[in-house]
Amino acid sequence: MNSEVQTPKLDLDALRSGDRTEYARMVETCSGQIYRLALKMLRNPQDAEDVLQETFIKAYRALPKFEGRSKISTWLYRIATNESLMFLRRQRPEPISIDRPTDDEEQTPLQIVDWCCLPEGELLSTEARAHLDQSVDQLSDTLKVVFLLRDIERLSTRETAEILGLTETAVKTRLSRARLRLRDLLSSYYGEL
Repeated sequence: MNSEVQTPKLDLDALRSGDRTEYARMVETCSGQIYRLALKMLRNPQDAEDVLQETFIKAYRALPKFEGRSKISTWLYRIATNESLMFLRRQRPEPISIDRPTDDEEQTPLQIVDWCCLPEGELLSTEARAHLDQSVDQLSDTLKVVFLLRDIERLSTRETAEILGLTETAVKTRLSRARLRLRDLLSSYYGEL
């Protein structure tokens, strides 16, 4: 099964030439994915809408220079990811870098709970989803963005690397660290069941 996001083919030449109909089609086609990513990263609908709007404004301005070496959706994800990270930087006094590992990236799980035998209903409960969302929010931004792009948005390793300007190996490493960190954070919740 292909894990890459499939979007209808957009006419790049029409987009570059400023065709408003094709631009509207691009917005309609891609806005749900971009908004969902921004909402997961920022956890605030208004902030996610601001990122969505800023993403499409920047894309519109840059379309004439877009070379088409990547899919349009990948390019939009990159703009949205950068916008979301810039928003987070403005909210926090400490610098955020997607290139340097943070202390929590080096941690290994303290205890691992075997989730194989938990009832499916519990895994999908509203409470469990809320706990998962809280745990994702506890990840460093460098791990969170990779986790969201790969496991939530289901982009390929190659696309994620392209969006973040990383090597595929770095994406795989960060995804592994994110999953281990989440497993650690969620083990205490599921260990109580």
